[in-house]
Amino acid sequence: MPTDAAPVPVPPSPAAPGRLARWWSRLVRRPAPARLAAALAAALEDDPRALLVVGADGRDLFRNRAARRLLGPASDPLATLRARTEGDERACAGIERIEIAARLGAPRRAEIGLAQPGGGREWLALEVRPGDRPGVLMWSAEDVSGRRAIVETLRRENELLSDFVDYLPVGCYSADANGTVRYVNQRLADWLGRSGEDLVGRTLEDLLGTVPNPEEERAELRFKGRSGEVFQGLVAHSVFDEGGEMFTRSVVVRDPLPEQHLERAVRAAERRFRWLFDDAPVGIALVDPDGILSGCNLALQAMLGIEQGDIVGRPIAGFIAEDSRAGAVEQLSRVMQGSLPGTHLDVRLTGKRAPIAQLFVSPSHEDGDITGLVIHFIDATEQRNLELQFAQSQKMQAMGQLAGGVAHDFNNLLTAMIGFCDLLLQRHGVGDPSFADIMQVKQNANRAAALVRQLLAFSRRQALQPRRLAVTDALADLSTLLRRLLGETIELKMVHGRALGLVRVDPGQFDQVIINLAVNARDAMPGGGTLTIRTNAVHVDQAVQRGPELMPPGDYVLIEIADTGTGIGRDTLPRIFEPFFSTKEIGAGTGLGLSTVYGIVRQTDGFVFVDSEPGQGATFSIYLPRIDGGDASDGAAQPRRAVAVEDSPAATDLTGSGTILLVEDEDAVRLFGARALRNKGYTVIEARSGEQATELLRGPQPIDLLISDVVMPGMDGVTLAGLVRTERPQVRVILISGYSEDVARDGIGPDAGFAFLPKPFSLAQLAGAVKRALTGHDTER
Repeated sequence: MPTDAAPVPVPPSPAAPGRLARWWSRLVRRPAPARLAAALAAALEDDPRALLVVGADGRDLFRNRAARRLLGPASDPLATLRARTEGDERACAGIERIEIAARLGAPRRAEIGLAQPGGGREWLALEVRPGDRPGVLMWSAEDVSGRRAIVETLRRENELLSDFVDYLPVGCYSADANGTVRYVNQRLADWLGRSGEDLVGRTLEDLLGTVPNPEEERAELRFKGRSGEVFQGLVAHSVFDEGGEMFTRSVVVRDPLPEQHLERAVRAAERRFRWLFDDAPVGIALVDPDGILSGCNLALQAMLGIEQGDIVGRPIAGFIAEDSRAGAVEQLSRVMQGSLPGTHLDVRLTGKRAPIAQLFVSPSHEDGDITGLVIHFIDATEQRNLELQFAQSQKMQAMGQLAGGVAHDFNNLLTAMIGFCDLLLQRHGVGDPSFADIMQVKQNANRAAALVRQLLAFSRRQALQPRRLAVTDALADLSTLLRRLLGETIELKMVHGRALGLVRVDPGQFDQVIINLAVNARDAMPGGGTLTIRTNAVHVDQAVQRGPELMPPGDYVLIEIADTGTGIGRDTLPRIFEPFFSTKEIGAGTGLGLSTVYGIVRQTDGFVFVDSEPGQGATFSIYLPRIDGGDASDGAAQPRRAVAVEDSPAATDLTGSGTILLVEDEDAVRLFGARALRNKGYTVIEARSGEQATELLRGPQPIDLLISDVVMPGMDGVTLAGLVRTERPQVRVILISGYSEDVARDGIGPDAGFAFLPKPFSLAQLAGAVKRALTGHDTER
């Protein structure tokens, strides 16, 4: 091992934000290799608390995933939370105090309650601490709603129990070994006509007029009441040791028949306990030292879906799911042994519902010894499901952004490959020996372009040409092709509903969705089976939540594609729409088929859901927004054909004249475009950036057409096009991009008059677009 290798510092525990800030400050003061940043990110990125370190220059030094969701920008980390406290004076005051502390560089912690749309409050523990270096601040935010709920429940229970003891039908007091009164309940204080605060600290002789014999457990004494009356009472006491100091527990019964009243008091106490225990809003379990559950309340029975008779007397470990059992039993044992004062666990329970529960464990004591455990259960199933749905949605969004970025870069490369092939084909005709090789390169580039379109489909950034379409007619046109794809062993059934209306989709992409699902179903039925395609018009009254997707109410055309194949396992089902995920053996598929379906449907404002059980087949349900317009017979649907650029009238003669400013940061694409257009007779001026193009546009040379890439470092194509429209409105504009037109035109109004050419494009497509832009001739595309 090299002797000069710098050791990787171990990050401090996230429970110490002050130490974290100091460690971060030391880390950033010296050049750190990439593995130090990776170690810090791995330690803190998935911490459930939001952690943010802001440098003295007001920029992020570190921000984990939770901080990106909860906290605002480094200049104002509490901006997001402040927006949610509007109208809540108490929450606003808490936010303001933390902001003042941050400005002063002083530590501050506060718990802020934020109102939620559906009612209730979400409690966050916010903290700001200064770092070692001047101006460095460490921010943290933690969701403490569950703990607040438990604390509030226990506080209410303690208040009720305190009231219960104070107003028992008997008097209670406690005294130490010196005879000094330490506690008096309200009932005895009322009998004596004095306040409890006045009696505490006095001697037993002041309280009772005499000191009971400690050797006698019972004594009858005479008391003087608040109105001067004298009454007789029975005093019963016991002695106990607390930390080496002797105390008494004493009961004063003001009645000649104390045994009867004591029994009544015990029965009343038991009834009050049962009321507090059974009606608690959280599940409560009483566990004896052997780990056997000795009692539970109604809330826990409902949570487990088991009757009390089937719960009491069984080990508590038996109600914890196997995957959580070992760690939970270890923690419970440590609390029982006294090595832990209490603990908090997240476990999955057994039972009919198999809920996810948060367990708050504390020991029960008697005479200073641990006699068992009290466990509070909070059902966190819905909260955990929402967290998983949100995480899945975030993952799909991140994967879509990655796929879109990769596809955009590949489109640049493919544009250059296809373009230079076209240039070579101009010099190497059909009879040339190189012709076949060049065509092979171009064909493979076009195949790669098809894969890239699938990536863009998943990221919802592909170029679509939506039209009004009758689903019934589209499926009828596809039926012959589908039967050939399915083969003779699989039967195809089509069941159409009435008055479906129309949908607005790209016909080619719609066909691809149906074909991908049909091929997927065929592979799931190796021994043959039935593929059924059903259509229907449905109305959704209320929003439907399916996993991370929320389908709003409205009218939809439903297309169900059901097979009788092997089905999809529960573990696989959540991942089937992920790109490059495939259950087929290596080499049998790209893993892009279902992700393409998902991207096309979502880009069309539709939704796709799947229901499946192993061995029961699978049903894919596609919901597309319905457009009023009757059946296809009314002629409202547009034709399914699309005219290619080469087939348009403008493609017959692609030569022309004029000065073109070509702006493209990718050198290969710019070189191909410039050579292709010069070969067609145009004068081409090249620019590598928007800033360079701006200087050329403001120069004296006349320019007839601007061709600009959309995504460029510095000034992007959208900004450049807007500047051209303002300063030189006579210049025509063509935007080129590896993304779809709606993404590329973001920030440009629909009436701006800019043409759009998606990548990858061929020489003929580029020259045709230029010809149309300069001559004003347009064709259906």
